[in-house]
Amino acid sequence: MENVGFIGLGIMGYPMAANLAKKLPHTSRLFIYDISSDTLSQLQKEAGETKVHICMSSKEVAEKSNVLFTMVPEGAHVKAVYLQPDSGVLAANIANKILVDCSTIDTATSNLVREEIKTRYPSASFYDAPVSGGSLGAANASLTLMLGASGNDPSIEILKALLGMMGKSIFPCGGPSLGLTAKLCNNYCSGIIAIATAEAMNIGIKSGIDPRILATVFSTSTAQSTISDKWNPVPGLCPAAPSSNDYQGGFKVQLMKKDFGLAIEAADRIGAKLLLGDAGLKAYTDASADTKCRDRDSRVVFRFIGGDEQWEEKLKSESKW
Repeated sequence: MENVGFIGLGIMGYPMAANLAKKLPHTSRLFIYDISSDTLSQLQKEAGETKVHICMSSKEVAEKSNVLFTMVPEGAHVKAVYLQPDSGVLAANIANKILVDCSTIDTATSNLVREEIKTRYPSASFYDAPVSGGSLGAANASLTLMLGASGNDPSIEILKALLGMMGKSIFPCGGPSLGLTAKLCNNYCSGIIAIATAEAMNIGIKSGIDPRILATVFSTSTAQSTISDKWNPVPGLCPAAPSSNDYQGGFKVQLMKKDFGLAIEAADRIGAKLLLGDAGLKAYTDASADTKCRDRDSRVVFRFIGGDEQWEEKLKSESKW
């Protein structure tokens, strides 16, 4: 197996890189870089200095790796990681190397980076491979990865082998930027479902139904979804979900706002009509600006619409009578 690099150790990147460190053959090395030195030291301490090596720049990671993964929040960060003249990935000699960006960004930026790589290093390969499954999926290595490549791409076997260390479902989506297209469609859909689930649960709770009963009804009915079953916006229904921990962790509402907006931009570019796009974007935009919701998991929309987070205490109190 090749020596592997990983740039970007945030909420998603850290557990993804940690899984690589655990599963790479003992002869392979993982070279890492992040703007947080504490995060770098923490991963090296957990995985061991023999397996994980800290680098001082994206350039250094690229120099020492045969396959490189990046996972950063926005398109501007992807540009900086790859194109910064002195310290970016392209400041290194990346001939014949495989570069995989797992960030969720706009397709225009991804294509710009790809074209720059092809112009300067024709033998290098660049792929978009955004992920779905949130921080829980990243920690459990159960992510879905949407790969911007065809199923017969020359690098498909090594890509599947490495991506398979971080996720469970790997889908070649056909070609460049189509992984991102799949991801934006997924997040648009899951964002709408989260709002709908929060609203429906709120109706039920305010009407007097125990949300545990309502969630169980959903689980075997047409309202069933991964959001309801594993990431329910109502605190207390899914103990491992961010909603049950004051919406800490998970997928920040600001990032959902970003992805939702990118999906709407993509729809506008191709002339795809949206009925719920503007309303959904406004919900996530407004929730992102609310101090009670900002920096919390995107399912915090339940809080934003005034959902009763103390439902369990009230039910216990009522049962005493």
